[in-house]
Amino acid sequence: MYLFLAFLMVPLIEIGLFIQVGGAIGLWPTLAIVVLTAVLGTTLVRSQGRLAMGQMRNSFQTLSDPAEPLAHGAMILFAGALLLTPGFFTDAFGFALLMPPVRIAVYRYISKRVTVAQFQMGSGTMHGSGMPGQGQPRSGHHAQHPGQGDVIDGDFEEVTPRKPNQKPSGWVEGPK
Repeated sequence: MYLFLAFLMVPLIEIGLFIQVGGAIGLWPTLAIVVLTAVLGTTLVRSQGRLAMGQMRNSFQTLSDPAEPLAHGAMILFAGALLLTPGFFTDAFGFALLMPPVRIAVYRYISKRVTVAQFQMGSGTMHGSGMPGQGQPRSGHHAQHPGQGDVIDGDFEEVTPRKPNQKPSGWVEGPK
C-alpha cells in the first residue's frame, strides 16, 4: 500500500513543484536547474561511490562486517537514481542521501529493525538466511572447522597424464 501511495504521490508532488517553480522563474531557468542538478548529482554520486567502494574494500581486507559500507553503497546508488529522475522533490531526497550524516542516520534506523542471526567471513555455513538454497557451502566445498587456523580450503581436478607418444593438444608447447 505504501509503495502504491509513493508511486501516486511523488509524480503529483513533482508536477506541482514544476508548475510553481516554472511560474516563478520561467520555463528555461526551470529546465536548466533540472539539467544542472542531474549533472551535479552524477558528479557527487561518482565521488561518494568511490569513497564507499574504498570503505567496502577496507572492510573486506580487515575481515570486518561489510554491512554498513554495503548499505552506504546501496543508498548512494538509490540517490543517483533519484537525481537522474527529473524533479525537485526527488532531487532533494537524492542530495540528502549523498550526505554521509543522513546515510548514517538511515543506516542506524534500518539496522535497529533488522536482525542478523549470524555472519561469517570466508568459507563456512551461514545461518539465518531466509532464502531457499542459501546458507550452505557450494557443492564440492567443505566448511573450515574452528581450531584449524592453517587449513586452506580448495578444490582439485585429477588430470590423466599424456601418453609418451601423444602430441600436445596445441594449447601449450610440448616438451623441448
